[in-house]
Amino acid sequence: MSRAFVKEDVDPPERSGRVRSVSGLPPGATNYITARGAKRFKDELERARRDPGGKGRAADLEQVLASVSIVPAPDTPSEDITFGSTVTVEGREGKLTTYTVVGVDELGFEVDGVSWISPLGKALLAAEVGDRITVDDRPLGKVVKVEYRAG
Repeated sequence: MSRAFVKEDVDPPERSGRVRSVSGLPPGATNYITARGAKRFKDELERARRDPGGKGRAADLEQVLASVSIVPAPDTPSEDITFGSTVTVEGREGKLTTYTVVGVDELGFEVDGVSWISPLGKALLAAEVGDRITVDDRPLGKVVKVEYRAG
């Protein structure tokens, strides 16, 4: 292989000495989380601290909570799609699907959770009610409703 096609100045974080965050985000990326997700982590941390065998889990949760930036819920209802919004999309034949735009660490908390950094999450955040959503050249449907679930 020709050396002309090798990028010597770009190393993965593991080889360059830079460390990925607990969430797997690249170095320097902000680890956003909803206030609702932060509350769930804090509640889980309290349970882990009470559990005699939960020391390791508690340490993991403390590390996650130390790395996050909490995004508060909007003050007033809005049809704008923002971080933490639950978006209803009407697909083919009228099928409704909901997605909640969340941080990477809280995906396990929301059945319909989608990471804000995923292609779908980015497409949702760039849309508004009435827009058609397409991900990777695949049409998903039209945004018909936006809401924010209280914590």
